[in-house]
Parts: sequence; C-alpha cells; structure tokens
Amino acid sequence: MRKRLGFAAAAAVVALLTLLLAPVPAVARSDGGPPVTVPALTDWTAETGSYAYGSRTRLVADSPAERRIAGTLADDLRSAGHGRTAVVRGGARPGDIVINIQPSRSTLGTEGYELHAGTSLSITGATETGAFYGTRTLLQLLARGDRIPAGRTVDVPRYKERGVGVCACYIHISLPWLENLVREMAYHKLNQLLVELKVRSDAHPEANTWGYYTKDEIRQLVALGDKYHVEIIPEINSPGHIDPWIENRPDLQLTDSDGDKQPSRLDITQQAAFDYYTSLMDEYAQVFTAKSWHMGADEYMLGSDFAKYPQILDYAREKYGPDATPQDAFVDFVNRVHDYAASKGVGLRIWNDGLTGANTVPVKTDTTVEHWLNVAVKPSGLIAQGYAVMNSAYSLYLIRGGFHSDTESLYDQSWDPRSFEGEKLTSSKGVTGAKISLWPDNGRGETENEVAVRLWPALRHVAQATWGDPHPDATYAEFVARGTAVGHAPGWRDLTRVPVADGTYTFGRSFTASVQRTADGYVTLRSAAGCLAISGGKLTLNVPLQTGVEATWDTCDATSTLQRWEPEPVAGGYRLVNAITRMALTVMDDGRIVQYPPDQRTPAVWHLS
Repeated sequence: MRKRLGFAAAAAVVALLTLLLAPVPAVARSDGGPPVTVPALTDWTAETGSYAYGSRTRLVADSPAERRIAGTLADDLRSAGHGRTAVVRGGARPGDIVINIQPSRSTLGTEGYELHAGTSLSITGATETGAFYGTRTLLQLLARGDRIPAGRTVDVPRYKERGVGVCACYIHISLPWLENLVREMAYHKLNQLLVELKVRSDAHPEANTWGYYTKDEIRQLVALGDKYHVEIIPEINSPGHIDPWIENRPDLQLTDSDGDKQPSRLDITQQAAFDYYTSLMDEYAQVFTAKSWHMGADEYMLGSDFAKYPQILDYAREKYGPDATPQDAFVDFVNRVHDYAASKGVGLRIWNDGLTGANTVPVKTDTTVEHWLNVAVKPSGLIAQGYAVMNSAYSLYLIRGGFHSDTESLYDQSWDPRSFEGEKLTSSKGVTGAKISLWPDNGRGETENEVAVRLWPALRHVAQATWGDPHPDATYAEFVARGTAVGHAPGWRDLTRVPVADGTYTFGRSFTASVQRTADGYVTLRSAAGCLAISGGKLTLNVPLQTGVEATWDTCDATSTLQRWEPEPVAGGYRLVNAITRMALTVMDDGRIVQYPPDQRTPAVWHLS
C-alpha cells in the first residue's frame, strides 16, 4: 500500500449520496442518436420502430456457453424487476432476446459484441465474454423502460484492461461492499479487480491478525467475479509493506545496520523469506483463479535507503558480481517471484516505482508494470524495453479521508489511459489500460458507504475512458446524468438502509441507548454515559484493529466514524458491527462488551425492546 504525501479530512456529501443511491430514469433518445449507456455507444445505426420487452419475452440460447450467458441475464432481469424470463432453444419469435456466440466474428475481438434491436433483439459475440457485455448494454437500455429504439451497434473496447484496485490490506472491507463493486464493474464493462488483502492462513496462523478474509468468503467473491467476467487478481505486497504478514515473524524482517528490525520489510537476502512468500502464493491459489499475481514491489526503501542494509549489497555482488547494485538484489527477488508464478501458469504484475534505473539486472520483460509514480524511467521507456504498462496514475486515486480523484477535471481534459504521471503518450501501443485505486491511508477518515459515494462517478469515468470515447458528452454534468440514467447494476444492494427505526431501545440485558441513523447509513448509540465507540488498543492506519478491545461510552462526536455502527439483522435480533473496524461486538463472561472478528468469537445477538 502506497502512503502518499499529506491528506485533508473529507466529509460525505449528502446531496451526492442521495443522487447516486437513487438514480432517476431518463427518457430514451428520440433523435436517432444512440441510446444512453455507460460506456457510451459510439457506433449506432438507427432503424424504424422499436423492440418491446414483455411478459412473453424468452431468452433463446442453444450452446452451453450461450445458455450460461442467458442464465445470468435471466437472473439479472429478475433482480432488476423485469420478471422471470425462460431460457429456451430454437428459433426466435417477436419479443425474444437471442444470444449468439459466433467465433467466426473475429472483428469483434474477445470482448466486443453486436446488438440489434428490432421486432426481436439479438446479441452476438465472438466469445462468451463478448456476448456477456452485450447483455450489460441490454440491461442498461431496459433500465429506462421496456421499449428500446430499433437499431444496431457494434461495440468493441479500446483497451483490454479496465479496472479497479482495492487495498483491503489493513482495514477490512465488508464482503457485501466488494460484491456490490463486482456487480457495478461488470455492469459498466470493467473486467479487472485487484484486491490487496489477507486471506486467513492455515499454514501461517501467526499471521492471522485482523482484518483478514476467510477462504470461503474469497471463494464466494471469486465465484461472483467468474459469473460476471471480472477477473479478481490477488496481491500480497512484498518485499515492502509486508508487515501484515511478518509482524510476528522477526526472523524474516530486514535488520538495519543498527540492529533494528524492520517489520514492514522482508529480508530479501534470506531463502527462508522467499520460501515464506511463495508458500503464501500457494495458499492463495486455493481460492483465487486469476492468471495474474500482483506482488506490489513498491516503496521497499520508503523513508530509508539501501545504505542502512549493507547485507543487501553483499548479496547482490555475490550473485551478480562486483558491479552489482543493491537494487539488483531487489530485482532478483522480483524475478524469482516471477519465475515461481510462471511455473504455476500465472503472470506477474508490479508497481513501477522500484524500476529506478539504478539496477544492472533487468526485471523479466513479460512482467506487467502498473505505473503510478513519476520516476526516472518513464512509461515510454518501459514500453520501449518491452514491458506491458497499465496506467494506475495517482490522479485516479481515492484515499480514505484524503485525496479523491477529481473526476470532473479529468473528464473535462478528455483524460485517457495514455495520460500517465509525468508523461503523455501519443500512442496507446503497449498500454494495457487503466484502473482507479482505493487506499485506506486514514482508515477512520471515511466509512465504506462514504467511499462508495466518491467511487461511483470515478468508476463510470474510468469505464468510459478505457472502453470508448473519453468525452462522449459536451459537459461533465451531462456525463453524470448519463450515469444516473443507467442506475446501478441488477443485484446491487443499498447498504445505507438501516433496519432499525430511530428511537430508544433496550439491548437485551446489556444497555439502553437511543438509536439514531447517520447520514451515511449507519447508527449511533447514545446513552447517558455518551456514545458507544471503539477507541482503545493498538492503532493501524489510525484505526483500533486490535481484537478484544472493549467498547466504551465516549463523548458524542458526530464526526467520529468509530462511533458508527451497523445493526446486522440475524435470527433473534441484531449484531452490532463497527463501521470502521468491521468487527462485531460480543459479551464476555464478566459482562464486558468487546470487539472480535466473527470467526474468532460468536457475536452477541441483541433483542431490541
């Protein structure tokens, strides 16, 4: 995880929250131009008449792949309120939707499709993924009503990688929030989700500090990604920023010349450190199915330099000769991870800032470099050396409680993936695409729901800029209206809905408190003693993530996100989950109310009266 410069506190914008969570249907275009979608359709030939979706509509699909696409579409049509739609084989009749996969349509590429709306509607792709994206366009068209203007479009993406990166690496992000993200990404034709997170380890239980995910949770998320054609790529950052994994393994920590251990830095001179890292890769392979592995490889010497670690230079010279540099030892570690991943049929991805030009040993050229920082080696130089480069620019960052991408400014500039930090390329050759990145540097600075408010405009913008024309509307306000018109993905859950009405309740035998909804969709619990909070214990990124910390009644502060709670309905009552730590409260035998991950201690269930 990259910690960047300073940041200012940011508050939720309630008006924007209302706008984004309650999209308003728009009237379909009647001027012969393309219907409204995100990404916008750049190729549309209008025809006379319209297609009408109705109660007799069927989904016609013959091959197994076509029927998979039709099955997903049927699920989404039902979720979007369009009723149940049968999947059938054979010929189409008026009102039907036909799914075709025709490999001979090679001009559509692996993700393009043709959609034709007439008396019936057909979606054709050369691949299953292409046909799937055609169904996303169909769902957006139906979001504004059951009648679609007749016409034809051929819609092919400009870039092959269109993504979002999420660092759930320290601060846990709830699974429903991530599932919402996957659905939204697919709805807008984004295809790659990078997740830097910790999976609860069986092989290394000493590393299981919060916030991790269980293997079953990851399997559930990956299955959703597979269904919606979103590749979910895992990352364990190394050799820097690896403290979530080795804080309890001093034997693997890099030691400086003063004898001090560095818990955020792996000792790359040790074979044991490499073996430890690859064992984690093996364990992640039990739950992730992606054909890429991200090892981070950023900021290894953040706040320090190689001179403090003479053993690294010794290692490099022993392996590569007297002219080797300390950076060569770093590259050596990257290349060894590359080779290990390749032996498993997986490609490697890294951040760019470690490629400073101070090395004599090159990184393997089939490594994908994700460029976020302006350093000596520019994107054009990386591409000239043969690397595939993804644009992960800092201008596309959303940092909790800090910097947020200025989507309006980027849109007005007609930003596209050729615009890197420090360099604008004239050609897209060698550029795989772009992604926005979410970082938790001030973990208590915003709640998940507040982050979502900021995310949706940025997500729609990067979807537009990586798929088609980066500036389809004359003004940013019109582009925002376009996103509002298509709304949220079928199956998207409004996580701001509070299942408990405001009022005063007795929580079992524990306490009595006034429950008040917050603007971002949580509640505060107020008693005569103050507001219930988690504020003690060890802080990580400004968040009390220590398990077993006791909940306290603190002075009420409307700005304190640590005083916000999610009442989670369960059989018999409600659990209380802290909005920031994402741990649930449990009642100990001595009556203390403390926070624990739900798989470590059974959460308390309170009956409210």
